Amino acid sequence: MADRLLLFGGTFDPIHHGHLIAATTAAEWMGAARIVLIPSGRPPHKPAAGITPGAHRLAMCRAAVQGDPRFSVCDFEVEAPGASYTILTVRHYRSVHPPSRELLWLIGLDALRDLGSWREAAALVDLCTIVTAARPGYAAPDWNTLRPVFREEQLARLAANIVETPRVEIDATALRRRAALGQSLRYFVPQAVEQYVRDHGLYQTKTGG
Repeated sequence: MADRLLLFGGTFDPIHHGHLIAATTAAEWMGAARIVLIPSGRPPHKPAAGITPGAHRLAMCRAAVQGDPRFSVCDFEVEAPGASYTILTVRHYRSVHPPSRELLWLIGLDALRDLGSWREAAALVDLCTIVTAARPGYAAPDWNTLRPVFREEQLARLAANIVETPRVEIDATALRRRAALGQSLRYFVPQAVEQYVRDHGLYQTKTGG
């Protein structure tokens, strides 16, 4: 069996069942025995003021997957200085894992459509296998918009690794609004995450972003 590690970066503000279902489905489809959640430190596309501190997001991720040996949580991006660019995180992982281990990076379909704008996007596609989680019945991206950045062989690999995941309509922004209104997060997030949000009074004054 191939030695594959699935890396899943995101804001995770908060992490919810949609994230976990997508990651598990993609890992099973790609034959990856382990999944690493990597909360973003300073996403270059989001204002820092609108994001819950990294320590809380790390804690929620750890609470969400506690007891599941498939998952681990990495603080690399939260602890690293500067903006959290995926290419830097993948280079870090490549430097600490053997060449025989294939690194998979999980993204969503919207991110695939925008992948050409990512920092060193072509180098990223060579350094790891991009896996795209897509809902059933998805519309493929317009590959012509990505051709100025990627070689045909890279585009073929991107297209080959689109994985259909269950349709789970959970939105983190809506969850933050629910929490701000005092509404329950039960069944949207793991119970331990709901408890953490309640215990720490998260999202009481923040509903957007």
